[in-house]
Amino acid sequence: MNESLTAPLTSGVHHVGLAVPDLDAAEQFFVSALGWKVVNRRPDYPAVFVSDGAITLTLWRLADPEHAVAFDRRANVGLHHLALAVADEAALALVYTRLLDYPGVVMEFAPEPNRPGSTTRHFICAIPGGIRVEFATR
Repeated sequence: MNESLTAPLTSGVHHVGLAVPDLDAAEQFFVSALGWKVVNRRPDYPAVFVSDGAITLTLWRLADPEHAVAFDRRANVGLHHLALAVADEAALALVYTRLLDYPGVVMEFAPEPNRPGSTTRHFICAIPGGIRVEFATR
């Protein structure tokens, strides 16, 4: 197929699915720390669906968390990190402060420009269960 498209065939992210070792801890992180809402549950799966109103995440519990292999962002194919937008620097600072002492969160670095001269500021942390999440200003 060599046809050139004049417009994308997609229109943004519908949802992102994350496999987590502790479903309750992941749900609580998004709900308690970030103020997201639970929009659905599938206990038989088991999965919880959480949303901030702009994006929905499907959180799936691993079948065997005890024997799960941690993701190595430099060696594995897959989700390197999830980047979530915040409104401005004040919101970024609030999220950072809130997550500094949140149980199970590991900070990679404090808010900083995402590259020299950029107006976008960001930080990255690992949430409970080890998934890397970036928070960035628009």
